[in-house]
Amino acid sequence: MIDKYFNISGRGSSFKKEIIGGATTFLTMAYIIFVNPSILGDAGMDRNALITVTIVASLIGTLLAGVWAKVPYAMAPGMGLNAFFTYTLVLGAGVDWQTALGVVFISGVIFLALTVTGIRTKIIHTIPLALRLATGAGIGLFISFIGFKNMGLVVANPATFVGLGKFTPTLLIGLAGLLITAILEVKKVRGGIFYGIIITTIIAIVAGEVQAPESFVSMPPSMSPLMLKLDILSALSLGLIGAIFSFMFVDLFDSVGTIVACSYEAGFVDKDGKVENVDRILEADAVATVAGTLLGTSTTTTYIESASGIANGAKTGFASVITAGLFFLALFFAPLIGIVPGYATAPALVIVGVYMFKNIKQIDFADFSEAIPAFLTIILMPLTYSISIGLSFGFISYVVLKAVAGRYKEVSWLMWAIAVLSVINLWFGV
Repeated sequence: MIDKYFNISGRGSSFKKEIIGGATTFLTMAYIIFVNPSILGDAGMDRNALITVTIVASLIGTLLAGVWAKVPYAMAPGMGLNAFFTYTLVLGAGVDWQTALGVVFISGVIFLALTVTGIRTKIIHTIPLALRLATGAGIGLFISFIGFKNMGLVVANPATFVGLGKFTPTLLIGLAGLLITAILEVKKVRGGIFYGIIITTIIAIVAGEVQAPESFVSMPPSMSPLMLKLDILSALSLGLIGAIFSFMFVDLFDSVGTIVACSYEAGFVDKDGKVENVDRILEADAVATVAGTLLGTSTTTTYIESASGIANGAKTGFASVITAGLFFLALFFAPLIGIVPGYATAPALVIVGVYMFKNIKQIDFADFSEAIPAFLTIILMPLTYSISIGLSFGFISYVVLKAVAGRYKEVSWLMWAIAVLSVINLWFGV
């Protein structure tokens, strides 16, 4: 019955391959269980509740991908957008986290509507490739910068804005963790980022900087401090329009890019380049975001780490069911997850940033009408501590430079509309 529903034999797979593939995907993305509570916790949200919320949101999204879309993809709160949520919206703009959740909820509902109506695909084709690639690279720099800050390597300096931090025991442990994680990634160890967090935390315990928990297993912390606490009405203010669209656009690029990449790896792309069952995959992604905000976390998206499971034999949605099952088991290890310090998850942010930055090589820097907007998008995200501002300058400069170069035909009316919205965002928003 299971074989027939997921078409395991028909895909040339087996239960053993699906189980191994699903477990591999979990190991390579399990770092989000530690990192997401660390980042969102800085916004004033309950860290213990965030552990449960992060795991449950990942479980729901991954289960939707497996059972509804029948693909071996895993979902979890997205890196970059959780940082934008905390450091730009809440800490930077002074928006309370309840309103910020409302912003994510609205973007998720719009996202779902665009998916169901088919408009989502049209928008994807409208945004120039250079800006799509620059968005990922800029977010990579942004979260890497946050990683160095959380580690204590980069600190505020009144003379130079930023400077080198003092070499405290926690900074040295963080740097050791970064080196260990980098070595694991170079050696292509599956779950290298996850193991890096664990090893760094163990070093911190041995060094006396962190106290080991009294027990490693317990019932999951309650989600009640965060569940259904979003403030949708406050999120509808004019000043937050830019933030809503930033969440929407980034999730749009990130999820579609990941889905296409994983679909090629899994053999879900036909001879015309179309992804099989793409509508259901996108619907699962959108529903997961809406569900995640109701639970109390930022945007949920498809993870590129799914490719590691596919490379290890996963070809059907049953692998995602396995991944979801492992997320469920993780619920009962909250005491262990809760002791992980920010400087132990910081190396993960830096390494994930590297992964997000690497596609910069595909941008045509010989064409300045493409290069300048891409560069502005990339550099302004970390410098302004805002994904939204980086996107806005990228969109505006792109349409202006194309028009000045006499290449206005390369710019669709939708891109002009996005540029106008970007101006509004810069004037009123965050």
